[in-house]
Amino acid sequence: MARPSPVAGQAGSRRKTARGSSDRVARRPIEGGLPELDRVIHERLRLGIVSALAVNERLTFKELKALMRTTDGNLSVHARRLEEAEYVACTKTFQGRVPRTTFRLTPLGRRALERYLQHMEGLIRAARSR
Repeated sequence: MARPSPVAGQAGSRRKTARGSSDRVARRPIEGGLPELDRVIHERLRLGIVSALAVNERLTFKELKALMRTTDGNLSVHARRLEEAEYVACTKTFQGRVPRTTFRLTPLGRRALERYLQHMEGLIRAARSR
């Protein structure tokens, strides 16, 4: 007999990800009423991209690729996700005949990173106080 699936919003419920695996979703609020993590930024490579752009006015695709130690395809996918969320702006130009892609953090992206960092600091405080 199949088990009923958990109701969304229940503590410890699971949700399916794009690849079909499940992630445990934390549903219990932390003291102080912190919101859930921003899933767009929380992914390791996207957090790296946003963090690198927070301390650099602009970075080229080649520079980001080297900093993140990743592949062209992987960086493209994650940069596009950040663009869709309007956290990162992408400019495509040419230097002579060579295409050049440059990224910068948008004001919305900077605010999202600040909220994310505040959330993580709250989690750290809560974990240390136990």
